[in-house]
Amino acid sequence: MANLSTKIKMYCEANGVSNVDFMKDVMLQDDSDGNGAYIKEWNLSISQPTDAQLSAHETAADTEEANNVVRSTRRTAYGDIGEQLDEIYKDIDSWKARIKSIKDANPKS
Repeated sequence: MANLSTKIKMYCEANGVSNVDFMKDVMLQDDSDGNGAYIKEWNLSISQPTDAQLSAHETAADTEEANNVVRSTRRTAYGDIGEQLDEIYKDIDSWKARIKSIKDANPKS
C-alpha cells in the first residue's frame, strides 16, 4: 500500500499541480488511534481529494514508490559521475555494458 504523500503527489500531478510542499501546501498528520495518516491542512488551488480519489491513484503510487527504490539502487551502482565520464573516455563500450547490466539487474515497473 502506497504512502498517503505519494498518492497525494499522483493526484496533484493528474490535476495539473507538479510540485507539492508538504510543509506549506499540504500538511499530514498521523492519527494516534491507529487509523494512519490523514490530511490535516490543504492549501492548494485544486480541491482536496476524497478517499476514493486517492484510492484511484493507489496502483500508480505503488509503482512510483517501487521505481524510486530502483532509481536509488541504480544511482549507487552507477557510481560517481566524474568516474563515469573517465570510464566513458577510456572505453565507452565497457561503460555501456556495465550500465546495461545495472539496469537489467534493477528493472523499473
